[in-house]
Amino acid sequence: MDDLIEEWATQVATAELYCTLPRRWAHTQGVTKRAVQVGPILGQDASLLVAAATLHDIGYSPRLAVTGFHPLDGARFLRNEHSADQQLTRLVANHSFALLEAEERGLRDELASEFPLLEEPLLVDALVYCDMTTTPDGDRTTAQDRIAEIVSRYGDDSVVGRFIRRAAPEIFAAVGRIETALAAHPR
Repeated sequence: MDDLIEEWATQVATAELYCTLPRRWAHTQGVTKRAVQVGPILGQDASLLVAAATLHDIGYSPRLAVTGFHPLDGARFLRNEHSADQQLTRLVANHSFALLEAEERGLRDELASEFPLLEEPLLVDALVYCDMTTTPDGDRTTAQDRIAEIVSRYGDDSVVGRFIRRAAPEIFAAVGRIETALAAHPR
C-alpha cells in the first residue's frame, strides 16, 4: 500500500460523500487526519489505515445504502464496484466493532462470512481509535464523549444505541491500546 491508495480512497469518498452528506464528509476528514497521525506506529500498514479511515463511512452514501447497514454496504461497494484490496474491504466492513451492530440488525452471519475480521489487532484498533476519537464534525474528542454523543443522537433503545453501549468496553480498550502505542513510539 502506498500514497496511490490514499489518493484513490480520497477520490472515491469525495465522490460519494462530499455533496450528499457534508457532515459525514467532515467526520471522514477528521478520521483521516487522525489516521495520518497514528500511521507511524503501523509502519507499512500506515497507508492502508489512511485509506480505510477515508472510506470507513462510505456506505452511508444514499446511492450505496442497500441494507441500511453502512459497514456492509460500503464494503460491498468497494469490493464489487472497485475490486478493492481485501484487507481494505474487511477493515471497512468491520470498523469500530461493526460485528456487534450487525448482530443487532440480524446481519452478523452475512457480515462475518463475506468480510471476516482481520487478524491484525493493531491495525483494527487504530481504525477504532481514529473513528471513536472524532466528532461528527471532524473535531477531536474522547471515546467516552463520542459514545455519549452517539447514544444521545440515536437514542438508548435504538439499534445503534444498544450496539454502542455493548461495544463501549471494547472501544475503550482499543483506544487505550493505541494511546499506549503512541506514547511509546519515538517521534
